[in-house]
Amino acid sequence: MSENIAVVGSGAFGTALAAVIALAGRSAVTLVGRDPSLIADLKAERLHDAVLPGILLPDTLEFSAEADAVVGASIVLFAMPSQAQADAARQYGPYLSKDAVVVTCAKGIERTTGNLLTDMLERELPDHPIAVLSGPGFAADIAKGLPTAMAIAAADMETAERLAQAISGRTFRLYASNDRIGVQLGGALKNVLAIACGIVEGCGIGDSARAALIARGLAEMSRFVVAKGGQADTVRGLSGLGDLVLTATSHQSRNLRFGIALGRGDKTDPLHGALVEGAFAASVASRLAAELKVSMPITDAVSAIIDGRLDIAEAIEQLMTRPITTE
Repeated sequence: MSENIAVVGSGAFGTALAAVIALAGRSAVTLVGRDPSLIADLKAERLHDAVLPGILLPDTLEFSAEADAVVGASIVLFAMPSQAQADAARQYGPYLSKDAVVVTCAKGIERTTGNLLTDMLERELPDHPIAVLSGPGFAADIAKGLPTAMAIAAADMETAERLAQAISGRTFRLYASNDRIGVQLGGALKNVLAIACGIVEGCGIGDSARAALIARGLAEMSRFVVAKGGQADTVRGLSGLGDLVLTATSHQSRNLRFGIALGRGDKTDPLHGALVEGAFAASVASRLAAELKVSMPITDAVSAIIDGRLDIAEAIEQLMTRPITTE
């Protein structure tokens, strides 16, 4: 079935998604951005060198800087950062067609409320089905056509499967799920754990420590997901384990690089103002875990280190001297 798809957000991930869906050739695709001069450049040059250098964008991809570009779209992907999604819902909501499905592509938790992004979007856009796309996929890999698999979750499997069919392509494969809670929390919490793995690397305390962090971090994620009403199995899939392994081991990851800088004790901003979703998610997740009485010692430690309440040596000491438990 041919769909009319709008991707809102002309950063690296939104541009990559729009390009890979357009390349599949099954649907009309429009990339919608806020900056008219950037959109004009993209339309003229078919390149977005600021975020995806040297990658040619498909001729079939349309561009617009107008909010009404989403009119008539059957699927609308929100590919802006997590903390900008509520504003986007208010800006584009009035232009959404009656049956449009909205898909959040951000990995985070709403900072002010602690809500999942699907909950927030359901509050802002009560007349539209809300889905989430998440998993191990760097924008550059997707845009280059390197094989990538991610998860897409909706409230019902029928919608999730429709979205997976519509968005998947020759090099981009989506797996359908009905566990929106698990898919979202996997995406948000793995960023926090990637910062922890970066701290381990920056401190130079060894690959064994990183492996332990990944395994015990996954256990934390499982406990939290189940407490929030999600499925433990989801954590072992693409949006949990898959995304955690990618983000915790690849230097393309901003969260890992941020952690490395913390581990080295760098005082200047290592990412020159680039967004680090895990830094926002750490304190929110730590607070929510305390409210739910879920033990998340690694997340708590990352939150305290970022906030300046705990130094790294002390955090390692605390984690290693916790009471011995079963796995």
